[in-house]
Amino acid sequence: MKRVLRLFGFGLAVLVLAAGGFYVWAWWASDRALSRHVDTHTVEFPIPFPAALTGAADTATGREASGAAGEGARPAGLARAVERGRHLVEARYGCNECHGSDLGGGVMVDAFPLGTLLGPNITSGTGSVALDYTSADWDRIVRHGVRQDGTASTMPAQDFQRMSDRELSDIVAYIESVPPVDREVPAVRLGPLGKVLVATGQLPLAADLVPSHHEPHSLEPPAAEPTVEFGRHLAATCVGCHGADLAGGRILGGDPSWPPAANLTPHPDALGDWRYEDFVTALRGGVRPDGTRIRMPMTLVVPKAQRMSDVEFEALWAYLQSIPAVAGGE
Repeated sequence: MKRVLRLFGFGLAVLVLAAGGFYVWAWWASDRALSRHVDTHTVEFPIPFPAALTGAADTATGREASGAAGEGARPAGLARAVERGRHLVEARYGCNECHGSDLGGGVMVDAFPLGTLLGPNITSGTGSVALDYTSADWDRIVRHGVRQDGTASTMPAQDFQRMSDRELSDIVAYIESVPPVDREVPAVRLGPLGKVLVATGQLPLAADLVPSHHEPHSLEPPAAEPTVEFGRHLAATCVGCHGADLAGGRILGGDPSWPPAANLTPHPDALGDWRYEDFVTALRGGVRPDGTRIRMPMTLVVPKAQRMSDVEFEALWAYLQSIPAVAGGE
């Protein structure tokens, strides 16, 4: 009996040492992943875009964006850029979800043992990470998930791959117009599970999900029309949760309490039997056709959807109906 107990104790000690060694490796590997340098291109764009570059239809309404020449043209152009940027932030790209309603900092994930991922302060106030950002810095962090110092961040840049230069310029113009917030936001803190997931590649950083860090971005977004092309552009922000094929499934990097993302393809077990009106009610009202309410994190999308234009809804629906039907997801 004593021999059995000794063998059991020895085996237990080996397991404890192995687990400890694995965690030490995970801590080292996750820290290395977050501190490594990521090479990206350098993209500069004007803020705001000159009137000559903003003659395309407004991204929300389809109206022509006119611009006066000469004295006073920049203030007028800036005002239009701020309004476009406001719509993009509030209805399209969900900056407030991570950076807070005042853009002075918010909570992305706060769930032990995954970790605490806080959206930093991006206003012009004390504690902001963006006080000396150039347009190239905005490009790197938003569309590549790379900080000003070249290291990988937890910014969900995979959602913003189709964002055009003009849209990003408009967003920055809006951010720079909001009141400054003086707030220090703690850095990302990965918990034990978060470190293991990052180290093993099960929680990939956006910098590793971006197809290319050197391909040029589009100058302008597609025309704001109820087309598949415009809908594809809008749906780019859905892939972070719903996957590249929009078939849903486990949300990588999300709160462990979140349910799997729904299947958005026209499969019979997904949106195949939905009508356009059902789609609008689900996103704007938070209620599915069967009367059940949508759950986190889609509840965060409802306030955004309520600010989307009808043209945006029609385009998004047209695109979702055009993609291959895939079985899967929730």
